[in-house]
Amino acid sequence: MHLNGKTALLTGASGGIGGAMAQALAGAGVRLLLVGRRAPALQALASQLGDHHQTIVADVATAQGRAAVQQACAALPGGLDILVNNAGVSLFGEFEHQPPQQIEEQITTNLLAPMLLTQALLADLRRAPRGLVVNVGSTFGSLGYPGFVGYAASKFGLRGFGEALRRELADSTVGVLYLAPRATATAINTDKVMALNAALGSRVDPPAVVAQALLRQLREERRYLAIGGAERLFARINALLPGLIDRAIERQLPVIRRFFAS
Repeated sequence: MHLNGKTALLTGASGGIGGAMAQALAGAGVRLLLVGRRAPALQALASQLGDHHQTIVADVATAQGRAAVQQACAALPGGLDILVNNAGVSLFGEFEHQPPQQIEEQITTNLLAPMLLTQALLADLRRAPRGLVVNVGSTFGSLGYPGFVGYAASKFGLRGFGEALRRELADSTVGVLYLAPRATATAINTDKVMALNAALGSRVDPPAVVAQALLRQLREERRYLAIGGAERLFARINALLPGLIDRAIERQLPVIRRFFAS
């Protein structure tokens, strides 16, 4: 897709990855509808980007928030070309002891909200000569990992949703893409998670790496793009020979459990 002059809706725009994505998309000539729950952060971001962008203070995990987004898209004079489902939450900890309401929040925000928002905006995307949906997932959408049980479940579901919808829309003008970042240095990862990544020697990307990957994916219309060579390899092995990954992660469990306790 040629990005200059396109219009994109970006959820989670007030977060670290969202802000970097907004900067990259605006730099490529994309007009943005920036969606997030924090008005001051959205306004600050919009002021950095210029006058051609719109902010929508809404929680897309609620019906009211999605309705506000849908209303704003319906009023666009040139229509909507791209939807980036980026909003997400993560909770690290031992599954047995995690509060049920926080598990529910992860599934609602990371899976149900992008499904329902995509459904609500499909008619708008169909009116574009070429419409694209990008679901921002995770390495943990292909690789279940201790401490991230609810998060992995939501991202596995998001990947499956996108795959099924892409095939359902194969004879239409709307494409569905999946972007899988690895660990990224944003506020979604607590100090405990960052310390765990350091203890395990996991690579952590700045948000700009994810933003540039998004631009590349949109331009090439790559249906699946995972960041990180080792992460891509582990995901492939996990799909073909999961027992090998089981044993490798089991050896990491003592380190992971130490961070549960901390």
